[in-house]
Amino acid sequence: MKGLELAEKYYQVFGAPMIREQFPEFEGVIAAGLTGSGSECYGYDDDVSADHDFEPGFCLFLPGEDRLDRRKAFLLERAYAKLPAEFEGLTRQKMGPAGGPRHGVFRREEYFREKLGCLPAEMTAADWMRLPDWALAEAVNGKIFRDDAGEMTRDRDILRRMPEDIRRKRLAGHLLMMAQSGQYNYRRCLQHGETGAAQLAAGEFVNHALSLAFLLEGRYRPYYKWSFRALRELPGGEDLARSLEWLLTTENGPEIAEEKVFCMEGIASETIEKLQAQELTQAVCGDLEKHAYSVNDGIGDAGIRNLSVLACV
Repeated sequence: MKGLELAEKYYQVFGAPMIREQFPEFEGVIAAGLTGSGSECYGYDDDVSADHDFEPGFCLFLPGEDRLDRRKAFLLERAYAKLPAEFEGLTRQKMGPAGGPRHGVFRREEYFREKLGCLPAEMTAADWMRLPDWALAEAVNGKIFRDDAGEMTRDRDILRRMPEDIRRKRLAGHLLMMAQSGQYNYRRCLQHGETGAAQLAAGEFVNHALSLAFLLEGRYRPYYKWSFRALRELPGGEDLARSLEWLLTTENGPEIAEEKVFCMEGIASETIEKLQAQELTQAVCGDLEKHAYSVNDGIGDAGIRNLSVLACV
């Protein structure tokens, strides 16, 4: 059973009755779901995932302090801790030292402040620019299967709609890095006899191509170990994933290096076509650097536009 399905079932069997019978005052204001860190929040969990931080559990989100009875919240935490430790053949495990709390009772505001540093409705342009994609992905992934007040849903909807000026700034930065690493430095590193540096250049190209692919689809790239898994779910992602994996896993001898240059130019051409289809660039060429500056020139807010093209990457 997948983690998301396990969480919802565990909630329906034990969580919902607990709230209804013991905490009726939270009816109408509480939210429940599974979101945040962990492969199960993306639906990517498998047999390997069960070896750590995988257990029956869910998240309960309470309103802010102005509407919260702290004593009742404490009692809810105690009641959650007393829910059955075994369910569907799985037992609650102790979290790993870097895991942190992934299930249990959270104050909605504290949850988002921990993830993002602020509340979604309070995010400024600077906040949008500083937050890594994976942090935003963790804040909107998973499933909210109860949201009586609609606040959790509202906050997640805000986060899913990255401001267009910020998206352009991020796109421009990734485009420039793709140009520098793949269209310029990869070949030059080989000419210098620096095969290790050449592979680093190829890795940089892949890393920024991954991020750009998600931005073009209005999605957030998850943490690196799930990037390729998530990429394959995007339109055309299967082919792009194969190409990017090949760039990462092949050597840099003379013949294969020419193939890699050709592959990177092909990815660049496909990227430019997508930029043009979304009317993000006015440049007419195969140079990703020129497209980077063209995308940046389309930013409406002068303060954001005039920042370094690499301000978000």
